[in-house]
Amino acid sequence: MRESSISPTIDLETDGKHHGFLRLPYSRDDSAWGSIMIPVTVVKNGNGPTALLTGANHGDEYEGPVALQNLAMALKPEDISGRVIVVPSFNHPAYLAGTRTSPIDQGNLNRLFPGRPDGSVTEKIADYFQRYLLPEANYVLDFHSGGRTLDFIPFAASHILENKEQQAKCVAMRNAFNAPYSMTQLEIESAGLYDTAAEDMGKTFISTELGGGGTATAKSIKIAKKGAHNVLVHAGILDAELIIEPSTEIDMPESDCFTFAEDDGLFEPLVDLGATLEKGQEVARVWSLTHSGRSPSSYRAKRGGILVARHAPGLIKMGDCAMVSGDVIGPV
Repeated sequence: MRESSISPTIDLETDGKHHGFLRLPYSRDDSAWGSIMIPVTVVKNGNGPTALLTGANHGDEYEGPVALQNLAMALKPEDISGRVIVVPSFNHPAYLAGTRTSPIDQGNLNRLFPGRPDGSVTEKIADYFQRYLLPEANYVLDFHSGGRTLDFIPFAASHILENKEQQAKCVAMRNAFNAPYSMTQLEIESAGLYDTAAEDMGKTFISTELGGGGTATAKSIKIAKKGAHNVLVHAGILDAELIIEPSTEIDMPESDCFTFAEDDGLFEPLVDLGATLEKGQEVARVWSLTHSGRSPSSYRAKRGGILVARHAPGLIKMGDCAMVSGDVIGPV
């Protein structure tokens, strides 16, 4: 397979703190020999494990970029043993545009792994992480939130894996992240995910959903900052104490946790995030966009539990995810 066209402008192996870029050549109308410059910070001190921390896998999700920009500034080589690779804006073109997918090729980075070295811009980014960065990592944290179209209760997530020893390591790191909720997550579709790429390599991997609505809050950013700190402590990289607060374990065990819109219309949520749900309870309505005096479509919970996520904008389209429920397991 051909080499990646992406090259780091800093040495990823040298001790100390180094700020630079992952430079991807991209010839275009406004820059004939131009490049996409993806910011990266590497902090290294001697031998030890490597943690790879990424934000803005989707460009309209902001807790990760804010927390990782802070971490890149604050982390000192003398405080760690090993290496931390920080990429605040993983899908940098999407991040600059404030969109979920890349404005260059409409690529959803989190659906394009393992990528291609001779593919589109987004496929080249996926390929570089697949073949050059993920193999170097022992611990992988990928920050997510709901972006512009979903809003979540704040949770860190691990997945059910065939390798139960690996799964236990992921659960332990998820619990150490210590979000208000700790999720065993069912993915709608795992093909092409960064998560799957990391897990298939045997990495200890977790992701998050920390809010949404196309913004971040002081509360959600605080959760992200604390989580990044705790992951590095848990990995044995950062010499510090874990910051632990109460967390509730939740589970998404079946596909009936998801409710999808079957109408276009005006979205009326009837319960708020974190609310307790009863099976059959009406959780949302969708009203006509063009007529008054018409009864709305009604959406009901397919199972009891807790409301984990909801559609964020006021208008909804057929096929959009309207609501997600989860089972409450108990305190972590």
